[in-house]
Amino acid sequence: MLRQSSYTDQFTFFQKLRSFDFVLLFCILILGLISNLSMYSTDGGEFLYHSKSHFIRFVVFFIMMIILSFISLRFWHASAYFFYAIVLAFLVWASLYGITASGSQRWINLYFINLQPSELMKVAIIVCFARYYHRTQINNIGSFKNIILSIMILIMPIVLVLSQPDLGTSILIGISGVVVLWLAGLNVKYFFYSSLALLISLPFVISFLKPYQKLRVLSFFNPDRDPLGAGYQIIQSKIAVGSGGLMGKGFLKGTQSYLEFLPEKHTDFIFTLFSEEHGFIGSVFLLIIYAILIYRIIKIGSISRSYFGKLFCYGFGSAIFVYVTVNMSMVLGLLPIVGSPLPIMSYGGSSMLATMIGLAIVMSTKIHHKQVIN
Repeated sequence: MLRQSSYTDQFTFFQKLRSFDFVLLFCILILGLISNLSMYSTDGGEFLYHSKSHFIRFVVFFIMMIILSFISLRFWHASAYFFYAIVLAFLVWASLYGITASGSQRWINLYFINLQPSELMKVAIIVCFARYYHRTQINNIGSFKNIILSIMILIMPIVLVLSQPDLGTSILIGISGVVVLWLAGLNVKYFFYSSLALLISLPFVISFLKPYQKLRVLSFFNPDRDPLGAGYQIIQSKIAVGSGGLMGKGFLKGTQSYLEFLPEKHTDFIFTLFSEEHGFIGSVFLLIIYAILIYRIIKIGSISRSYFGKLFCYGFGSAIFVYVTVNMSMVLGLLPIVGSPLPIMSYGGSSMLATMIGLAIVMSTKIHHKQVIN
């Protein structure tokens, strides 16, 4: 057992390099290329602020991901709780002393980046739960102690993110945590009872929403009730996607974005711009790249001899699927508008950083897939 667990620790640099999942790397690079071209388009076909910043961040964080991939999986397992605690502390700091923009206090000024800790928490919660349930016996997962601790671990960041306020990200953090609990083997009856309680309390929950959040929900059901206000984004988004047709209008030829009808086109609505320019075929191609990316993450989890590695890869792959689904459903009018960036594609340093850290842990799992963690 000792020889097996230390096997990958004795790998040379080049042996570890050959152990990379090159299909996964290729998907990341393709998404990076598409995202940078799309960002160039949002700047009107010029290499301006958003396109420059996005390019630099992608290159820096991609190199960071490669470097972090060489770190042993044992390190990620050992530092899981510390990672969660640090991000939780950042959330507290952001809530108390963070930078305020557009009515939300979500960012910390680290001089080289305005960090949004809630984005990092999407990964931290998965790492934390993967560590917590790594050695938990299947018959103890549903114990009162484990359930209470799991709820506390999940509720603390959600409450802090809600206070910023950021309803969309808090929901995504909650989903990321619940997915790992499901994968860990928690009895289905707890999810059933929780869903039932949520449905019953939904009218009361809605009453606590901010006025603009209530308006977003109402606009989701009927965007035409306020076509120049709360419903404007979703109406223009659907017009842009529909006008792309089968083949799209062509690169740098999207009228909705170039005529400034489409707000937030470089962040949460980047898929709308891409779909208008490249049409249905381009959108399907993008979905295929994401599907391959998620498949490779799940595949890496399936070959890992470490239950920690398995749980993280399954949880992170599921989370990426949720983020892509929520973002695309949001811009197509299938879900209310929430703050959900499209992984790698959307502009935003914190989102890119969190995604690359998650992918680094996945790649570390691939390189050290024979490593057994006790």
